[in-house]
Amino acid sequence: MSSLTRLSVFYVSIYLGTGVSLPYIATFLRDRGMSGAAIGLILAIPMLARPFTGPALAVWADGFTLRRTPMVLLSLGAGLGYAALLIAPGALGLALAWLIGQTLLSTVSPLVDVITLRRARSEGFNYGLPRGTGSAAFIVANLIMGVVLTFAAPKIIPIWIALAAVLAALAAAVFVPPERVHAEGAKPRGAERWKGLGVLLRDRTFMLAVATAGLIQGAHAFYYGFSAILWRKQGISEPMIGVLWGVGVAAEVGFMWFMEPWRRKMGPEKLMVLGAGAAALRWAAYAFSPPLWMLFPLQALHALTFAASFLASLRLIEKLTPPANASAAQAINSALSGGFTLGVATLCAGPLFDAFGPHGYWAMTVMAALGLAGAIALNRRTGHVQMS
Repeated sequence: MSSLTRLSVFYVSIYLGTGVSLPYIATFLRDRGMSGAAIGLILAIPMLARPFTGPALAVWADGFTLRRTPMVLLSLGAGLGYAALLIAPGALGLALAWLIGQTLLSTVSPLVDVITLRRARSEGFNYGLPRGTGSAAFIVANLIMGVVLTFAAPKIIPIWIALAAVLAALAAAVFVPPERVHAEGAKPRGAERWKGLGVLLRDRTFMLAVATAGLIQGAHAFYYGFSAILWRKQGISEPMIGVLWGVGVAAEVGFMWFMEPWRRKMGPEKLMVLGAGAAALRWAAYAFSPPLWMLFPLQALHALTFAASFLASLRLIEKLTPPANASAAQAINSALSGGFTLGVATLCAGPLFDAFGPHGYWAMTVMAALGLAGAIALNRRTGHVQMS
């Protein structure tokens, strides 16, 4: 079985869980009696902790011989955390269970990204193919759970995501290629791995790349949290809201599957500039509550605001990082772009929505504009170096 097929299977196993946890975990928490404020806090805690937990777990993961070994352990631990949601007492118990599940599972993605990027380069396949297959699985899981919840209680949600995490552990053990963490087979001591992390944190160009990616991805927070509510207020039906979300993810998948030659020609620096510019345009347009017909092309911009920016950040981090620090570097990137920055923006999105309604998108526009400034600075610093 080829590496492309093996890795595609693993990404599917991961996103079968994410496709349910991201859209529906708030439904479960509401069923457990949590208020909106409590739900927002519970969901934000793992994201706010990721700048600390992500790099620490990545350094720990680099102490193994094979990259897939910690992926198995992290996925199993995440499954236990998610299962604990069923018996967790009160808001504190739910927050702790969610923190464990999300923290451990979110560390798996940057670890497999390191493997996939290297295999894609050495074996000549498009990284976006296995990653896009995962996004397609996200859509399938989302649709299935939407149907299941019409006749099942919300407690099916943590059961599903716990089982998906266990499936991911099995897929990591069976399908992820047995790639060594260190080519020479020697494992550096913990102090040496922490020293490598410190080198990354002192690298201004690396940190600029991470901060830029974080601003662009974090600007999605208001959309993730309140787009459906705002569209409903506009009179858009529930099925059409589902279609709009589907258009965004389908555009993401299409970009990852079919735009690889163009992406390589553009290079990660210019792609980051394009993604940030599209984000600023998209969120500014949403602040005006555009009509339904205009939402379709705006949703299609998800291919640039998320997919292009995400792929560009992965390539830039890989480009700027020594191989020995690859796991830690991608974990830092993930911790900020999908963690801390998004977490802070998520915490701010609620009060923005309460005070300003759709005009809360202007705050996201400012974030994207700052990301654009960072992307332009990166292009000036590193754009002269060719990246395939």
